[in-house]
Amino acid sequence: MAQKTMIQAITDALAHELENDPNVLVFGEDVGKNGGVFRATQGLQEQFGEDRVFDTPLAESGIGGLAIGLALEGFRPVPEIQFFGFVFEVMDSIVAQMARYRYRMGGTRQMPIVVRSPFGGGVHTPELHSDNLEGLIAQSPGVKVVIPSNPYDAKGLMISAIRDNDPVVYLEHMKLYRSFREEVPDEAYTVPLGKAAITREGADVSVITYGAMVREAVKAAEKLEKEGISVEVVDLRTIAPLDVETIIASVEKTGRVVVVQEAQRQAGVGAMVMAEISERAILSLEAPIGRVAAPDTVFPFGQAENDWLPNATDIENKIKEVYNF
Repeated sequence: MAQKTMIQAITDALAHELENDPNVLVFGEDVGKNGGVFRATQGLQEQFGEDRVFDTPLAESGIGGLAIGLALEGFRPVPEIQFFGFVFEVMDSIVAQMARYRYRMGGTRQMPIVVRSPFGGGVHTPELHSDNLEGLIAQSPGVKVVIPSNPYDAKGLMISAIRDNDPVVYLEHMKLYRSFREEVPDEAYTVPLGKAAITREGADVSVITYGAMVREAVKAAEKLEKEGISVEVVDLRTIAPLDVETIIASVEKTGRVVVVQEAQRQAGVGAMVMAEISERAILSLEAPIGRVAAPDTVFPFGQAENDWLPNATDIENKIKEVYNF
């Protein structure tokens, strides 16, 4: 077992599945010889050949259409959308085609496609590169949406996603790619889709979040522990479908909850989590549900990014507000 970054864990997962199943294909813009813009596919073309790992034209709509055609012919495509802000060019393929095929064909066809894409703030990318658009896909029935927060989960979730017979949108937060390492097994293993994780046990307040905000929530929790406030951190890992059972169990345990997302406040995943809690566990609450999210504005240019993004201090302040209600 070695210490690996999240991007190394993702590369490992892709290599395992390319080796495990000859029907797995990896393709996208610059994923071949260059290994992708973040080098997530580095070395895979050399190892598995140009027929298994290959470049496509700069046309996201074409990448989506190719994935659908290959899936219908029995392959397990893993296309990359170079940045998730470009998803608008391939929305029809994802939400109007991939997501509906099983229903449309009466269960006789499958869409075992994993759409990989980097996203997220904190790395000062240009416009449309950092946007948090996961809520657009999470609202679409028939597509699973996975967002890992650490290297171990990244590898296990990727392998599970590739082996799944339904379409999965797998989002990789750019700030997490190389920001830390943790132990990741060398062998293949799976982490179940649709199952949240308790990242940190606590008794006073539950923080429910995903992606890069998990690390921010843990920072806030560690600081507040010194002040006598015990914070439980729940990492959703999969935002569609939500693991409502784990969410409700944590809320019933602590009686107070803060929901955190990096995306803009309006119509986000956090709102869905809050609605589920309100419907299923409102009598367990000792305080109104707290929410931390980005402002309802366009993602700002790099110089304003740090002021715009939610952070550990924002989470800490909201936890205190809910705790002291």
